[in-house]
Amino acid sequence: MRILLASNASYLPPRGGSTRSNLAFLGTLAEHGHRVRVIAAAADTHTEAQRSRLERELAEQYLDSNFARRLEHEPVATGFFRGIEIASVRDFMRNTGILAAQVREFAPDWLLVSSEDVSHTLLREAARSAPGRLIYLAHTPQFFPFGEASWHRDAAAAEAVRQAAAVIVISHAMADYVGRHLGREATLVHPPVYEESITASGDGEEPSTARGDGSGAANFSSSVIAMINPCAVKGISIFLALADLFPAEQFAALPGWGTTAHDLEHLRARPNIAVWPRVQRIDDFFSHVKVLLVPSLWLEGFGLVVMEAMLDGVPVIASNSGGLPEAKAGTDFVIPVRLIKTYEPVFDDRNMPRPLLPPQDIGPWLEALLVLLEDSAVYQNQRRAHQAAASSFVRRVDRFALERVLLNLAAPEPTSTRAPTPQPGIASPLVDGQPFGLSLLSDDKRELLLKRLRHRHPARS
Repeated sequence: MRILLASNASYLPPRGGSTRSNLAFLGTLAEHGHRVRVIAAAADTHTEAQRSRLERELAEQYLDSNFARRLEHEPVATGFFRGIEIASVRDFMRNTGILAAQVREFAPDWLLVSSEDVSHTLLREAARSAPGRLIYLAHTPQFFPFGEASWHRDAAAAEAVRQAAAVIVISHAMADYVGRHLGREATLVHPPVYEESITASGDGEEPSTARGDGSGAANFSSSVIAMINPCAVKGISIFLALADLFPAEQFAALPGWGTTAHDLEHLRARPNIAVWPRVQRIDDFFSHVKVLLVPSLWLEGFGLVVMEAMLDGVPVIASNSGGLPEAKAGTDFVIPVRLIKTYEPVFDDRNMPRPLLPPQDIGPWLEALLVLLEDSAVYQNQRRAHQAAASSFVRRVDRFALERVLLNLAAPEPTSTRAPTPQPGIASPLVDGQPFGLSLLSDDKRELLLKRLRHRHPARS
């Protein structure tokens, strides 16, 4: 099969749980010899700070650090992540014709569109360019074009999802959401993200690395009570309230994509909260964590970080939002919350709409934390129970489930054939007048090159 994935998110470097999940999906497809390609938004390089961050992330993930400079000068820059070809497009939302050209040139059997596309521009273009071949990867309900959690409801885009060959979700909660609001069945496929140790930035992206080896690094006597990506929608108000109620305990915050300057002011104003810098591996953070708080107040698709913390033997207290109870896998400490329903027409410094926060009952959070802090024996029992539940969950994850779903779908007849070079009159993406990527290589030569790349840059564990 030929698989093309389109996303309005950075894939070089990968940022966020959905991006890492999608790369895990593509990795298993490539492992079985399918041709895969990603066309995605380029990371921002407008400022020196953005360029420095990009270079640092590339180095941390053992990727080509020169890619950052290429992005400054090339409208489309091609690179690789573990042998997967990734075309990064500057101003992708204003250049969606590049996606249409890729569909014509690559002629994918299936065009996967990830939900990280708030304007739904890629989704509508994909439906036009590859009718009958659209697969919607439904990760983040706020980015869906339908339902009460959506930031931007769009009837035409919702219909494109309804008519898609398949809608892939990673939790039963999201399958129910799609069925309730779209009136169609979704297919549950959990991403195989737990086997590999993928470098995580701690920069608010949902990290996807965990040992799961039974070593449980949590330390009852000296570790911290932590939160990742503290911000309004993720429940920073609950985190701050608990820090105030436990002044003798040490708390740690790992800022993320949603953490604003205002959030940082509140965190740093409390003497018992340490704001942690980026970590190369999320295990480096979890090794210091006694309890992880996940008090999310918006609808969650799943919550990979919950499962990852549990695999490392860290008990998790989480809200009952969306897929978080599934991520908790039957363990204790799931706390009911009142979810965010509305947002103001104002954007914060992270380009997020400002939510109207409903009042919350801090009592259940206080009680759950007290249980884990007061008795070492109870804590150790909970640590073991969390780790056992997570390990059992991960053992049931089918690495090749997505491949089977795609192979069992009835693909429409090809509407075009792949040409070795762009056809006259077709607006194909060019760099210095030449088609980007590996488009001009024969299949045999391309496969040989990818094998060499995988040999040079093997998956790190």
